[in-house]
Amino acid sequence: MGVLEGKVGVILGVANERSIAWGIAQTLHKEGAQLVMTYAGEIMEKRVRPLAESLGAKLILPCDVTSDEQIARLFESIGSTFGGLDLVVHSLAFANRDELKGRYLDTSREGFRLALDVSAYSLVAVTRAAAPLMRGRRGSVVTLSYYGAEKVIPQYNVMGVAKAALEASVRYLAADLGPDGIRVNAISAGPIKTLAAAGIAQFRDMLHQAEQRAPMRRTITLEDVGGAALFLCSDWSAGVTGEVLHVDCGYHVMGA
Repeated sequence: MGVLEGKVGVILGVANERSIAWGIAQTLHKEGAQLVMTYAGEIMEKRVRPLAESLGAKLILPCDVTSDEQIARLFESIGSTFGGLDLVVHSLAFANRDELKGRYLDTSREGFRLALDVSAYSLVAVTRAAAPLMRGRRGSVVTLSYYGAEKVIPQYNVMGVAKAALEASVRYLAADLGPDGIRVNAISAGPIKTLAAAGIAQFRDMLHQAEQRAPMRRTITLEDVGGAALFLCSDWSAGVTGEVLHVDCGYHVMGA
């Protein structure tokens, strides 16, 4: 029996078979979780639906996290189908490609708003909608961050600021929801080849630097992140909330 047997989880942010959210979904499914998976738009549905079906997902639903109405419909469907929810995996981030070039100083107002809305506020909106379904079930919310929230990463720009807001939100949400037995944590994953990473200039250099400087002398895998997410989603981490767990082969402990 898997450690998540009988648990119901929703995964937001699967883009394709190389996305971090997909690696997490595979691990949680292997350990017995029933999964709901979401997509944003028809193009993403064509990518996500076959993956979700391969894991036996009972619900595969649209959810544009900039729409409170779509978020509400998603969790209403989960509630009516399963009667409750145990796990939320939030693996969502977006910034216009032009905002990930040049200087952060030149970030546009609209570019800032969009990046913070999709990458940080969406965690608040999703967690607020999920919380009523998670009360009394020792629920767990896990989101994905990156070291650019803590230190300046060239060309990461507004996304670094959005991730910093995301990590602060984890702490505030953990404080709000702790009395209800709901835990909220983040994984700060090292660089990994994903669809989202393709939009970051000099991403190959970031991978090379991580491999050269990390104590373990390698970059991370989807399985590495999936294992950390399993820990945070399971009762193994029953006393852990408000944390940012680094999964980067130790890169963040190294100085210049």
